[in-house]
Amino acid sequence: MKTAAWFAVAVATLGIGGCPFDQKYTVGGILTGLSGSGLVIEDNSGNSLGVPANGSFAFSSSVKKGDPYAVTVKTQPSNPSQTCTVHNGSGTIAKANVTSVLVSCTQAGRYAFVANQLSNSISAFSINPTTGFLTPVSGSPFAASGTTPVSLAIDPNGRYLYVVNNASDTLSVFSINASTGALSATGLPAATGSGPVAVFIDPSGSYAYVANLAANTVSAFAINSATGLLSQISGSPFSVGQAPNALQSDSGGNELYVVQSAASSVAVFAIDPASGVLTPVTGSPFATSAQAASIAIDPSDTFAFVASPTANAIAAYSINSAGALTSVSGSPFSTGSSPSSITIVTSGAFVIAANVTQVNEIAAYKITPGSGALSLSGSAVAGGTLPVSVVVDPTGPFVYVANQGSNNISVFSLDSPSGTLTAVNGSPFAAGNQPHSITID
Repeated sequence: MKTAAWFAVAVATLGIGGCPFDQKYTVGGILTGLSGSGLVIEDNSGNSLGVPANGSFAFSSSVKKGDPYAVTVKTQPSNPSQTCTVHNGSGTIAKANVTSVLVSCTQAGRYAFVANQLSNSISAFSINPTTGFLTPVSGSPFAASGTTPVSLAIDPNGRYLYVVNNASDTLSVFSINASTGALSATGLPAATGSGPVAVFIDPSGSYAYVANLAANTVSAFAINSATGLLSQISGSPFSVGQAPNALQSDSGGNELYVVQSAASSVAVFAIDPASGVLTPVTGSPFATSAQAASIAIDPSDTFAFVASPTANAIAAYSINSAGALTSVSGSPFSTGSSPSSITIVTSGAFVIAANVTQVNEIAAYKITPGSGALSLSGSAVAGGTLPVSVVVDPTGPFVYVANQGSNNISVFSLDSPSGTLTAVNGSPFAAGNQPHSITID
């Protein structure tokens, strides 16, 4: 009887079949950026799931412990047409449900936002998706909620704009009108550390991180998905090296990369997906060229690039599965002048750099597949005075540059095969006083 009773308890504990190897777990995650309809994803080429809205999702069929899973996009959304990409989409089932799959959707940029640090304002423009032409949004520029706005970021669903106010040590939140691009201040600004200079929103839209240059810390906030408002994460602010001034993550939001200009290094932290807490990865920080100013990571998470104005160069690194960096052969790569800001096009083929070859010029550098080596593509083109922030349209054809010294925005079309940049008609476009950061929604 004792043996029979034990067996009954064991069956109840282990589930159907009474064997731990029969235990099954769900596969799911978060969808961001969806504005179209008809998106269908599937797991292991058989279990299809239509996902109608942003937020959490889970497949109906579960997967046995020890078996593989692989999430892919079966049908892309339309009306409007979008491209959705899966990150953290494959692995082996352990003893827990999978909740880390990230599906992110993008479309052509609709609006451009510019932080004008001396005007204490945010300029907003609508983007012509065919020509790249910028038209001021009605009501623009919008008053900042703090003093000296220097950095901008948008949540991946395009609902909220986050603004770093350097002189008031705060992070402000604005709601974005999806139909007009108009901004409305939301809630009270959140306190950061001293001298904040950069903000980054993780790809899931769950967390915001702020680099506090003067405090040598990174502030971390949880984002309320319903309101966009911020709450400080336990343990924040997190200590980093000297003078953190730029932030970036891999496409799946697994690691946060923090450029430390005075320490001439990049600190890498694992992001806890459940809490947003930061933990240094093994080997961090990783040495880079002196006075690094900007970082970009290619869409495949294979290479990271760090711009150093003092060294007149861009350093290149390979990224391993834990997020650690290893310098690639030939790095750093000379640019001839002082690269102040870099970004990577959606295809991952080019690094776009501001203030290279000669002062106030913009250039495209081809990324050599497999090695990560950089080579100049075509000729550099003239930008405005003191180009300090460069971004690309999510679909790739246009490059936008904030020119701090000439108070305007330069816009270029990018020829994808050659890397040639050509100024669009009407460029440059007037902004406020000392535009310091630009971002695209």
